[in-house]
Amino acid sequence: MKILVITGSPRKNGNSSTLAEHFIRGAEEAGHNVVRFDAAFKEVHPCIGCNQCGMNGECVFKDDFEFVRKHILDAGMVVFATPMYYFGISAQIKAVIDRFYAINGSIHVPKKAALLMTYADNNKRKEKAITDHYEILLDYLGWSDAGQVIAPGVWPVGAVNHTKFPEQAYLLGKSV
Repeated sequence: MKILVITGSPRKNGNSSTLAEHFIRGAEEAGHNVVRFDAAFKEVHPCIGCNQCGMNGECVFKDDFEFVRKHILDAGMVVFATPMYYFGISAQIKAVIDRFYAINGSIHVPKKAALLMTYADNNKRKEKAITDHYEILLDYLGWSDAGQVIAPGVWPVGAVNHTKFPEQAYLLGKSV
């Protein structure tokens, strides 16, 4: 299966990026073809709602979203790897998701999805904004959740390395 992993951390070796790396290793070992899009290091203009694309056509912006567009259409799975930033997904990954508007008609097909999320707090209630967003997005698109790795209590770069969460991400990748 082809898997598109979209990361949203602006930290090169951030905790959610680490989870993505472990997921990718597991998925590749299981024989899947994985492509990665690091949104924070790419140029993705926010959607401006001009509707020039008609929800299934060319976007007025010619930027790095073209990579996502090319790979998401035939992907059997999309993985979102994001840190929690001010109680939501990072702006970098949100810009990518908002640009799904231009391919809306093409991505309403059965796909699997996974969520890899890290955050500094330890209050489980604070995860809800992101997990709800993820679940509503999947419901809208008709995608199914293949799993989630939610890593609380990891703020400094590398903090996730001393937890069980990288192994969970690896096993999730291996199992899809």
